[in-house]
Amino acid sequence: MFILMFIVFVVGYGFIVFEHINHINKAASALFIGAIIWSIYALYGTEILSLGYSSSWIEFSQNTGNPNETKEFITHHELFYHLSEISSILFFLIGAMTIVELIDNYQGFRIITNKIQSSNTTKLLWIISLLTFFMSAILDNLTTTIVMITVLRKLISEKETRWIFAGMVIIAANAGGAWSPIGDVTTIMLWIGNQITSGHIIKSLFLPSIFNVGISTFLLSLLTKGQTIRPILSKSETTEFTTPKERMAMLIIGISALISVPVFKTFTHLPPFLGMLLGLSVLWIITDRYLKRKRYKDHRKYSVTAAIKSIDIPTVLFFLGILSAVAALQSAGHLNIFSKWLDTNINNIYAINIIIGIISAIVDNVPLVAASMGMYKITDANSIGYVANFMQNGHFWSFLAYCAGTGGSILIIGSAAGVAAMGLENINFIWYLKKISWIALIGYLAGAVVYYLQSFIL
Repeated sequence: MFILMFIVFVVGYGFIVFEHINHINKAASALFIGAIIWSIYALYGTEILSLGYSSSWIEFSQNTGNPNETKEFITHHELFYHLSEISSILFFLIGAMTIVELIDNYQGFRIITNKIQSSNTTKLLWIISLLTFFMSAILDNLTTTIVMITVLRKLISEKETRWIFAGMVIIAANAGGAWSPIGDVTTIMLWIGNQITSGHIIKSLFLPSIFNVGISTFLLSLLTKGQTIRPILSKSETTEFTTPKERMAMLIIGISALISVPVFKTFTHLPPFLGMLLGLSVLWIITDRYLKRKRYKDHRKYSVTAAIKSIDIPTVLFFLGILSAVAALQSAGHLNIFSKWLDTNINNIYAINIIIGIISAIVDNVPLVAASMGMYKITDANSIGYVANFMQNGHFWSFLAYCAGTGGSILIIGSAAGVAAMGLENINFIWYLKKISWIALIGYLAGAVVYYLQSFIL
């Protein structure tokens, strides 16, 4: 049954990959495999856990003194533990999507799109790439992707070209999040866990990350020649039904709500989703008071309630399904086996991290980083030799932040940014694999080489 869990994941993953052939929505496939894998785990938990691959089960049974309480462990301990983590991501996503949708309803993004006048594809690609890269470091890769996909819809009409730009947004958002302590979930985990400090991660990963984006953008620019065509807007979209003052106010308030999330996290040490929901609630109060004297028609279009009804719920459910499936594999010990295999057979921190980064394109990077944090402990600052790589700000932890953060770009399903773009733009998995994956891989390896050289030079 332990192997059956993995088989179900692989088969379900295949259904997601070939969505364009089987015509089954990827959210349905993800929810199905998430529920089935947990069901197998619950029904055959005694058999699966007796194999001894689950480190969390070993710790649980030692603490309780009763190794037979498998049902309690799976249902009340592991399932709800992972559900809390998954829910925090989903609430964060819902809050961010609602704020972005509300800004769009007030035509706030017209201020940005009106500033971007270039129709040259190459020039526009570099503008979008760098804008995404630095915005992701300030916000985070998921929120930035949602914002930039919304902007792209107003700049590019042709689907194929917009998908190429969306691919660049995924790469740039993940790379931008890697060098910032608040730009990606994995860097936040390492920062909170004291494996890295904020100043060190910026100093050590900025150069590899910018090389990743620069080379990827250059390669993509070779595929996108000519001029972009802006979408022909409908009468309702061309009509300025909001005043310049309203558009600017909503853009500033909305972006401020998004930017305040990492600040909230830093000061309160509470999960980022609470900061996002706080920002949404403030925006909700402001808009409700503003619409108090407006017509009923304006209430239906400009309220937060209207924005919530417009967000992409299938994308949220896809997140729920795929993260649930990976969480079950982590709980049962599949990822623990992989981690121990790496530690036993590959005794090189650079090779281990590069492999972790590539695997993170298939399996979510959060459990991979969590497994690494559990397997390797922070060593003393006076450590020497190989062990010194595991002290705070050691090369293992810094390189892990880069590899886990950017490796997910290799496949569209490998990162939160990719999954969000896939859902919002309905990007085909196989199309991304053919057009973007090899570029993301080259950029990823180029940044890894830069980090390797930098670690010796500096």
